[in-house]
Amino acid sequence: MVENFSRGSLVLYKIHPARILSVADKIEIELDGGKSKRVRPKDISLLHPGPVAALSELKPCEGEVTEAWELLAESETDLPELAELIYSTYTPATAWAAWQLVSDRLYFEGVPDSIQVRSEEQVERDRRERQVKATAQREWAEFLERLKTARIIPQDHGHLRDVERLALKQSKSSRILQILERQQTPENAHRLLVSLGYWEKCFNPYPQRMNQPLSSPDLAVPALPESERVDMTHLPAFAIDDEGNQDPDDAISLEGNRIWVHVADVAALVAPDSPLDLEARARSANLYLPETTVQMLPWGVTEQLGLWLAETSPALSFGFCLTDDAELADIKVVRSWVRVKRLSYSEADGQLHTAPFDQLQTLTRRYRARRHAAGALQLDLPEVCVQVLNDEIKIEPLARIASREMVTDAMLMAGEAAARFAREYDIPIPFAIQAASEISERPDGLAAMYACRRSLKPSQTVCRPDAHAGLGLASYCRATSPLRRYADLVVHQQLTAYLSGREPLPLKAVTERIGAASAVTGSVRKAERFSNLHWKLIYLQRNPKWRGEGIVVAMQERRATIVIPALAMEIKQRLPAPVELDSVLDLELREVDLPDLTARFRVLE
Repeated sequence: MVENFSRGSLVLYKIHPARILSVADKIEIELDGGKSKRVRPKDISLLHPGPVAALSELKPCEGEVTEAWELLAESETDLPELAELIYSTYTPATAWAAWQLVSDRLYFEGVPDSIQVRSEEQVERDRRERQVKATAQREWAEFLERLKTARIIPQDHGHLRDVERLALKQSKSSRILQILERQQTPENAHRLLVSLGYWEKCFNPYPQRMNQPLSSPDLAVPALPESERVDMTHLPAFAIDDEGNQDPDDAISLEGNRIWVHVADVAALVAPDSPLDLEARARSANLYLPETTVQMLPWGVTEQLGLWLAETSPALSFGFCLTDDAELADIKVVRSWVRVKRLSYSEADGQLHTAPFDQLQTLTRRYRARRHAAGALQLDLPEVCVQVLNDEIKIEPLARIASREMVTDAMLMAGEAAARFAREYDIPIPFAIQAASEISERPDGLAAMYACRRSLKPSQTVCRPDAHAGLGLASYCRATSPLRRYADLVVHQQLTAYLSGREPLPLKAVTERIGAASAVTGSVRKAERFSNLHWKLIYLQRNPKWRGEGIVVAMQERRATIVIPALAMEIKQRLPAPVELDSVLDLELREVDLPDLTARFRVLE
């Protein structure tokens, strides 16, 4: 009510003290700083009747706060009584001091004429929370001071998670980068974390940026169930792969004129919609990084099924012969037992003049010639294998050796055989297809092959048969790597169901599974591609005097696209003048920007 207020009274306006200057329908008050304001009576609360000559009289007061709190012990009081108990007097200054204690809400809370005394439990809880908050604020301030000098301590790592989330693309902003007035990008966050020593200089962020798991699945693996199988252990079978390969999932045999491609029978352990199947579907494929391999399936699956790991192995075997015009004929798909010997490509290359490799090579060459006649493209672009072993980076070129080509064609034969078998028996599977290229002739020279690759339509995994123009095949599916590719596993599950007398999954179910896996595949491939480039750049950082050859594969005015064969690496370089395509340039490393994934070179005269 208006009559409760008088000139000179101390009142509370919002959270500020005010002095009444005059009382009418509206009340004129003076705020700290001398500013006056007209307010309604309901907008203010009486703290002391006054008179207050000036708000500057409201000096800090010393009193017995805890004693008053303990004396009142969870009761109710008002502002005059509280001021008397704490400060032994009720004046404008003590009224304001008492009200500040109420506003603080540690010991007391409420409004001026009804103040509640908080319990011991409430006070202790809030005191602990305030101490934690005060400690955090102090530590934050100390951290910011260290950040200015780039001298952080291990205790600062918690604060830097804010930057790390941005660096890994798990958030779009960073409070710390904002404070440092740096553009909030993953690259800048990466750069800061390395400069502070939070990340090692060689830390690879790309798997996490692509939301890829960093460890293989840890799931229970069932024992191999009993099933009827054809005994093929009498046939010599060879698993030919790179040295150190950890995915022993295919092997080759020759039985007269019949080629057999044996593939690890992963569907025997991984049933549709089982926990193993769901995990493999979510991962889509093995993640191959220079520093490690993250498996799509638990290692226990490979231990049981990997060809050559045991004396005999269960397999899904694809058999076929070649007609005079190199077409597949008499296709058979059986569940089998095989006995496999492992060979590296170099070991197999040394035996190509001996049986059965000489005949296998003859057959696969005929098949390759038929594919090329049908429009298949073979692009001999540089490829390298990047490995990180005990912090040593190895970059080795992948040689185009005859044994590798022989195995590649044998696997393509198996993929064509599986696709044709599925079509003949109306088994829904995912097919690999690719639209025809506008280029009809085999490109000659690195620049032409580079242009051809850029013009190719991407291959697709779909549940309808169609041609794969890039391979020169009318029908094809990927079926030889079920340990490391989910689409291959689905093919095996469908074929195994048919061979076992069970109903395969319907087309819709297969389409849904492939759609779910395909949504992840792009991220897997990006993580691999960026990781390989990351380690190539670290290799260059460690070899600052690197020199090598680059081949110009594209030219736009003076801006050249250059492929470095020794690194299988593509760079952009501005040249003094345009040059002919396929020109060979001598390059010298100038600088590496690891977060930006770029390297700059100097062209030597």
